[in-house]
Amino acid sequence: MPASRSTFDKPPRGWLAAVGLFSIASLQTARVWAQSCCAGAGAVAPGRLAVHEDALVGIRVRAALSYGAFDSKGEFRTPAPGVSEQQFEQALLGAVRVPIVDRLQIASVLPVVETRRSARAESEVGGGLGDATMTVRYDGVYAGERRWVPGIAMVLGVGIPTGRSVDRARRPLATDATGTGAWSATAGVAVEQRLGRVLLGGLVTASGRAARTVGTIRSALGTQWFALASAAYAWPSEFAVAATASLTAEGRSEVNGADVPGSSRHVIAAGLSGVVPLHERIRLQGALIANPPVAAAGQNEPAALSATLTAIGTWF
Repeated sequence: MPASRSTFDKPPRGWLAAVGLFSIASLQTARVWAQSCCAGAGAVAPGRLAVHEDALVGIRVRAALSYGAFDSKGEFRTPAPGVSEQQFEQALLGAVRVPIVDRLQIASVLPVVETRRSARAESEVGGGLGDATMTVRYDGVYAGERRWVPGIAMVLGVGIPTGRSVDRARRPLATDATGTGAWSATAGVAVEQRLGRVLLGGLVTASGRAARTVGTIRSALGTQWFALASAAYAWPSEFAVAATASLTAEGRSEVNGADVPGSSRHVIAAGLSGVVPLHERIRLQGALIANPPVAAAGQNEPAALSATLTAIGTWF
C-alpha cells in the first residue's frame, strides 16, 4: 500500500518551495497568447500543493511583449514598422487536497486577459474573461519518498471555453478575443527526482481540443504535445531558483474534415524562476520566460518575453 504523507521523512520547506516552483514554471511556459495554443500547459499544475499543504489560493499577474513571429517554414521574422502587441493577465487560482485520498489534489485557474495591439495606423485595447482550467493530480510516489524511485504523478486537465474566441471578436484588431472557443482535455505524466538540494523534473502532456463550427465551416485544432524539463535548487533559507526548457508542438488543423497544409505549430521556450518565502504560509513566485528568436525555434507562433508574479497563501 502506498505510504501516506506522514509515513516518510518530509523535506524541509525550502524543498517544498522548489517543488511548487517546478509546477509554477511548467505553467509559465504556456505562452499567454490564448487564441490558439495554450490548452496543454495551461491545464497542468496551475497551483500545485506541496506535500504538507492542504489548500491554497493565489493571485497571478503577467505581462508579455511580442518581439516577432515564426512563419510556416520556421523562419523568425521581426514585426513590421508600426506593428506591436502586448498582453496582460490577472488570474485567481486555487487548489485543495481531497481529504479521503490525500495524494489527490484538484486545482483551478480563472484568468482575465487584456491585449494592446497596433497595426500601422490603428491601435486598440481590449480584453475580458479568459479560458478557465481545472486540473486533477495524483502523486503515486512523492519525490524523495523512495530511495531509488523518482516521484511520479498523473495529471488530468480540462479547459473550459469561458473566453471569447477570435470569430466572436467585435473589435477590428480582435483585442477582445481572450480564448480558444473550444473545450479541451489534457492528460500527462510528471516525474521528479531529488539530488541533494537539486530537484530535477520532467513533464509530458497531450491535449485534444473539441471541434468547432462557425457558419458552414467545421474546424478542429491538432493534438497538442507539451514537454518540459527543469532543474531547481533550494537553499536552507527556503529561497529557490529554477531553470526550465520546454517544447510545445501541435499537429495540423482540420477544416471540414481535411488537413490544412502548413498549419502545424511548434515553439521552444526557456525560463528562469524563483521562490521567495514571506511566511511559512505565504510565498511569492516569479518567472521570466522567452522564446528564442532563431530559425526553427518555432513555427506559426509568436515569439514573446513574459514576466509573471504570483502570490500564494496556503493552509496545512
